[in-house]
Amino acid sequence: MRTTLLAAALAMSALAAACTVTDVMSPSVDVGARTDSISTQRGLARLVPSNPMMVGFPRFNAPMTERAVMPPDEVACRRELKRLGVKYRDIAPINDGGACRIDWPVEVTGLSGNIGMKPAATLSCDMAAAFAKWTKNELAPAARWRYFSGVKTIHQGSSYSCRRIAGTSTASEHSKGNALDVMRIELKSGKDIDVRKPGWFAFRERGLLKSVRNDGCQYFTTVLGPGYDAAHADHFHFDIKDRRNGYRACR
Repeated sequence: MRTTLLAAALAMSALAAACTVTDVMSPSVDVGARTDSISTQRGLARLVPSNPMMVGFPRFNAPMTERAVMPPDEVACRRELKRLGVKYRDIAPINDGGACRIDWPVEVTGLSGNIGMKPAATLSCDMAAAFAKWTKNELAPAARWRYFSGVKTIHQGSSYSCRRIAGTSTASEHSKGNALDVMRIELKSGKDIDVRKPGWFAFRERGLLKSVRNDGCQYFTTVLGPGYDAAHADHFHFDIKDRRNGYRACR
């Protein structure tokens, strides 16, 4: 009998040691795309629940050093960036494992017309060029026409980010530097245009955001924003995903 009681006491002691307060308060759960279906958050916080506030913050990118010769298409792309008036610098290759990599990344801090990019966006050169063209040809003219003001700053929420498409095992275009999320647009007049769905009587704002969505389809293969789903309730997502048959998802 005493032997049985001693064995039971030892078992209870081992169980208590294994199950600490820390284990209960901080369970080992994947907080990425796998738990997205039970998330109550909206917008970018839903897409990156592990640390949504840090996604748009600038990476600590190392500058490009002496390495292999840059491919001709990358050289041509950088000529296009300069022609478009993009302020950028070449940075070291990014390889975070799997599909999370950019072989020839650029860090964009400004666009044509003295438009700032905050925080600096880490992108592939092709994505930087597409966004620069859209900003110069569509966004800036639309803002001047509706608000008689130029664009001062584009506030982005996520550029390069090693993650999957929410609820899937497919790598996001963010993981390749081919996507950018825009949270708000600051005008030189001081007007701040939040991308979240505006009120019924915000006619100029609604008109500008409608142009942002419609005109973006000429430059990107994906344009998603408020009204599409809860994950895009607070930002516009632009990317240049390569799809078969030239299909474009603009919603």
